[in-house]
Amino acid sequence: MTRGGITAALLASAALLLSGCSEVGNAVDQGGWTADKVAACTEALGLADLNPLVDPARLQARAEDKERRLRELAGHVQDEDVKNALLGMADSYVQVQKEHIEDAGVVAQWVQRNLTKLDALRAACG
Repeated sequence: MTRGGITAALLASAALLLSGCSEVGNAVDQGGWTADKVAACTEALGLADLNPLVDPARLQARAEDKERRLRELAGHVQDEDVKNALLGMADSYVQVQKEHIEDAGVVAQWVQRNLTKLDALRAACG
């Protein structure tokens, strides 16, 4: 996969992220959500990116931070669906830390898996 292909995959991920944020906003407007669920969903959707075009050490550090923050959020949420989705997202960042992310094929596979996890989070939050 070329850098252009990676960039396209990242842009698709960003589009999904932005649509997820609007869904959270709509659900908040409709009421019935606890503050912890709203805060966790909003923060988690904001964490759901990763730029594979940076150096591998920086990428790993960012992945570790995102994993830690997602697990912390999961520890503060009562809703089991949201908690499981947050833990699933955290697990995807563990995978990044273990893989050779400089390989474009690995990046493409991770982006696809992460989009699936992001969809699960959006569903639990929306």
